[in-house]
Amino acid sequence: MPVLGLGTWENDDPAQCTESVANALDAGYRHVDTAQIYGNEAAVGEGIAKSDVDRDDIFLATKVWIDELSPADVASSTRESLDKLAVDAVDLLYVHWPAGEYEPEETLPAFAELRDDGLIDRIGVSNFEPHHLDAATDALGEAPFANQVEMHPLLRQEELREYADANDIELVAYSPLARGEILDDPAIVDIAEKHGVSAARVSLAWLRETGVTAIPKATGIDHIRDNLASVDLDLDDEDVEAIDSLGRTDRQLNPDFGPDW
Repeated sequence: MPVLGLGTWENDDPAQCTESVANALDAGYRHVDTAQIYGNEAAVGEGIAKSDVDRDDIFLATKVWIDELSPADVASSTRESLDKLAVDAVDLLYVHWPAGEYEPEETLPAFAELRDDGLIDRIGVSNFEPHHLDAATDALGEAPFANQVEMHPLLRQEELREYADANDIELVAYSPLARGEILDDPAIVDIAEKHGVSAARVSLAWLRETGVTAIPKATGIDHIRDNLASVDLDLDDEDVEAIDSLGRTDRQLNPDFGPDW
C-alpha cells in the first residue's frame, strides 16, 4: 500500500472532487480513498479517468456503509460502487464502522465472496478496536488487511498500533491533521519551523515514520502538493520524542453509533 493517499471525505462537489483526484494522481499520488456514504464515488471515478495515470497503478479503496452490511446488501451495494467508480474491482473494500447491520459472522464472509469473485482484492475494516479485530479475524479465518482509524499526533493510537504490528495489519490514518488542530499545536509548529516546512508535513511525516499510511483530504493543488512533499521529510529522534510525549487524546470524530471509546 502506498505510504500516502488522498482522502475524499466531505469532497462532495462533483466537479471539485473530479479535479482534485485527477490533480493528485498527476502530482504523484497512487492511493485514493472514498466511501459509499461520501456520495462522491462517481466523481472519484471520473477523476481517475481524467488523470494520466493508468488504473493498474492506482490503489483504490472504498467502504460499505453501516446500513448495507447484510450479506445481500454487501454484494449489491459493492457492485453499485464499482459501477459509480467505473472500475472492474477495487483494491481494498472496508467495513466502514462496526455498527448498523454489521455482524462479523455474516458480513465478512460476504466480503470474502466478493474477493473470490474478483470484485475486490483485499478486505479491510474501519474504526475497529482490538476486540472488533479479534472477532473479524475469527469470522474471516485471517486478519483483515487494513484497519482505517482516526490517527494523528493528538491521537496516537498506541494500542491499535501495537495490535496492528503484532497481527500484520496495515493501519491507515484518516483525519491525519486532526481537522486542522495540529496546525496550531506549539510542539508541531516548533518542529515545522525547525525544518522550514508546514505543520501538515510534520504530522504526515510522523505517521509515515510510525509505519502508518495517511490519507489527508485536500482539494486545492497547493495543499495536495504540500501533503505529498511530506514523504521527503525525515524527522529526527528529538522530533519524534516531542510528538510522542504530547500526551493528548483529542478525538475529532465520535458519532453516536461508533464504538464506545
